[in-house]
Amino acid sequence: MKYAVIDIGSNSVRLMLWANGTLYKKVCTTRLGEGLSRTASLSDASMERTALAVADFCEEGRREGARILAFATAAVRFSSNGREFCARVKALCGIEVDVVSGEEEALLGLYGALGATADGGIIDIGGASTEVCIRERGIVRTSLSLPVGAVRILDVCGQSAGRIDAYVSDAVRSLEGISVGGSNMYAIGGTASTLASMSLELKEYDAAALNGTRLPLDWVKAAAVRLLMTAPEERKKIPGMDVRRADVIAGAAVLLMQIMQSLRLREVIFSDADNLEGYLAARGLA
Repeated sequence: MKYAVIDIGSNSVRLMLWANGTLYKKVCTTRLGEGLSRTASLSDASMERTALAVADFCEEGRREGARILAFATAAVRFSSNGREFCARVKALCGIEVDVVSGEEEALLGLYGALGATADGGIIDIGGASTEVCIRERGIVRTSLSLPVGAVRILDVCGQSAGRIDAYVSDAVRSLEGISVGGSNMYAIGGTASTLASMSLELKEYDAAALNGTRLPLDWVKAAAVRLLMTAPEERKKIPGMDVRRADVIAGAAVLLMQIMQSLRLREVIFSDADNLEGYLAARGLA
């Protein structure tokens, strides 16, 4: 069976084509969650451009002869008009959007990066939320979603280093005291892939080269400081930078740094496998 899995996130829409393994992934940045922290609703413009991106990926999946699956995360579940967005997607391409809870989103990331049984954990910094999930001795001990993410930080704090630090510090306070045991912690998603690309100074995204890249806490700290001191347009010139994330990456790097500090992590490991693979695995389809 071939599957086309679509992740409708707060910052971007992603497509994975899968057949006995991941064939390829694509991303379209649509900023569905833009302004959500101020208005509690999705704007007409962000809904339309996101729905059109979903429709394009649906059409691609159908051309490939794949079964289409789509799920939405924080922007849709937090918003007052998420149902309206899902109805728009259905009208455009005839698919039902599965709106996952925060706890389920965390589990999807764990299943994607680590499979159904391996011990370890994930940190998934999204646009409007951040998930942390930890499995010890085969049992999921922690699965939570924090209402903070890269787009939300930009909306609330702009590029102010002081405001970002204070906002993120408050947001991650609930992580204090959580134990990760001795297992590895993996970072997944766009923030992690961008930072991993920066650490290797890649000219273009290369999943094989990036997968397994270790990001020590000291390096993440230095990267966060560098990004905060650099204007968004100048960040685009940094080797490895995903230019679509240049305006949100500084706040997201601070968020990853503070999560690592709260969990007392020396490093995180980047995993290209994430909630796209996890969505299939959690449903017994992969």
